[in-house]
Amino acid sequence: MIQKQINRSAWAEEWPAPAKLNLMLRITGQRSDGYHLLQTVFQFIELCDWITFHPVDDGRVSLLNLIPGVPEADDLTVRAARLLKAETGCEQGVCIEVKKNLPMGGGLGGGSSDAATTLVVLNALWGLQLSMEKLMELGLALGADVPVFVYGNSAWAEGVGEKLGRIDIPEQWFVVIKPDCHVDTKEIFLSKNLTRDSKSIRIADFIAGQHQNDCLGVVRERYQSVRDALVDLSGFSEARLTGTGACVFAQFDSEKAASSAYQSLQKKWQAYLVKGVNESPLFSKLKNGNYIS
Repeated sequence: MIQKQINRSAWAEEWPAPAKLNLMLRITGQRSDGYHLLQTVFQFIELCDWITFHPVDDGRVSLLNLIPGVPEADDLTVRAARLLKAETGCEQGVCIEVKKNLPMGGGLGGGSSDAATTLVVLNALWGLQLSMEKLMELGLALGADVPVFVYGNSAWAEGVGEKLGRIDIPEQWFVVIKPDCHVDTKEIFLSKNLTRDSKSIRIADFIAGQHQNDCLGVVRERYQSVRDALVDLSGFSEARLTGTGACVFAQFDSEKAASSAYQSLQKKWQAYLVKGVNESPLFSKLKNGNYIS
């Protein structure tokens, strides 16, 4: 994991919190505590929130800019920083500045990624030297998607999303559309119509083209704008849902093909032209700065 404490000048840097796509999502069962058992494939995309950590002398954790409708104590970056302090006894403080680019309620993992970047970078800035495994454990307490962002590589995931194995996927281009709606993940997972008994598959099955999303039927039924986005995007390539949505995406073999689709769709939709990457942009930055081995 991170071997060195980052020098003090790095406090002024912006750190990426990248988006993810679920390239497939199967629900294979449900635990007695209500959590769903999943199989999914995560890949990062080069679309990021950006986080700057400002040192403070009073030991407090605070936000420089509040997200409308989210109390400071509920913000995942604040919760992540406070969890680190509680776990390690660290007496240092931080003021967290987040520049949001990832849409909320889009299924791109924005809040989870912000939390993971906070755990990973403050672990280094504060010189805590916690292992990746420990940071993933802390991340899981914040949300099921946080561990993959700490893990830092495209992953085959099982369990509730915390059992991760590295998978390298072709780094292709995507067009992502954010429909004008906010999908409530809890609402989707509580739906009586949600498939909960999909058969488990192998990585080879995914590579061969099995990439259904078991949440798609429920989301498509409840959200007209998701249905419309799927129809428009499918005119260019197979349109798929990431996570519980609301974002939908299509994969392209070339930047030219993706760009052509994007140019058409962005006239009507909030759309993004992005490249898929197997290594998290956060870990690319850390490695380039010689912060991890």
